[in-house]
Amino acid sequence: MLNELEYEGQQRLLHSRVLILGMGGLGSSAAMYLASSGIGHIVISDFDTVDISNLQRQIIHSESSIGKHKTNSAKEALSRLNSTIQITTINTKLDLNALQKEVSKADAVLDATDNFSSRFMINQACIHEKKPLISGAATRLKGQVSVFRLDQAGNPCYQCLYDNEDIESAHNGCAQNGVLAPVVGIIGSIQATETIKVLTNMGKDLNGRLLTLDALNMKWKTLKLLKDPLCLACTH
Repeated sequence: MLNELEYEGQQRLLHSRVLILGMGGLGSSAAMYLASSGIGHIVISDFDTVDISNLQRQIIHSESSIGKHKTNSAKEALSRLNSTIQITTINTKLDLNALQKEVSKADAVLDATDNFSSRFMINQACIHEKKPLISGAATRLKGQVSVFRLDQAGNPCYQCLYDNEDIESAHNGCAQNGVLAPVVGIIGSIQATETIKVLTNMGKDLNGRLLTLDALNMKWKTLKLLKDPLCLACTH
C-alpha cells in the first residue's frame, strides 16, 4: 500500500538475499524487521551463544534461548515470525576468505558487530565484492548508523570514517560499557529501514552521511562523509 514501494518493491525484497553479521542488540531488531518485511533469504552469522546478560537488549532471544547458539535461537524466532522466508545460519567465526564468499552472494550486508576489527574486515569484504554496507553501532546512550554504497564508484567506505588506530584505542562494546536497551533497537531498526531502501531504490539512503543519536538528550545529528583520498582500504 506504500506508493513508494508498491508490488514491484515487495517483489524485490522477496527475491533479495541479506547478510546480517552479528546477532546481538543491533542484529536482533534489524533481523526481525527484515523478516517481517518479507526479505526472501536472510543469512545470519554469529559464533557466540546466548547469555542471560544479553537479554536486556537482544530481543530476538529469550530465557529459553540461554546456552543456545545465537544464530539458532534467532532462526527459531524469525521462523515463528515469518515461516515463508529462507533463513541460513553460520555458527562459526568467519575469516576474510569465508566472509568474502558470503558477501559475494548477498544483495546487501548489515554490520551489526561490536568491534572495530570485525567492522574493518566486513568493510574490506564489501569493497572487494562491491556490495552495499549498512553499518550501525551503539554504546551507553549513543548510537550511529550509515550506509556505504560500495557497489557504486566514488563513495566513502567505513575506513574513511575510522582508521586502523581506532582498533587499539577503542573499547566500545555494550558488554564493556553498558547500553540503554532501546538505543540498539533504534539503530537496528534504522539499519533495517536503510536496507529496504537500498534493495528497492526507494528514497535517499544514508550514503555519504553519518546519522548520530544522543539518546540522553534525544538529539539527532547528520554529518557529511567524504571519501578519504588517503584511505588504505578503498583508495588504490
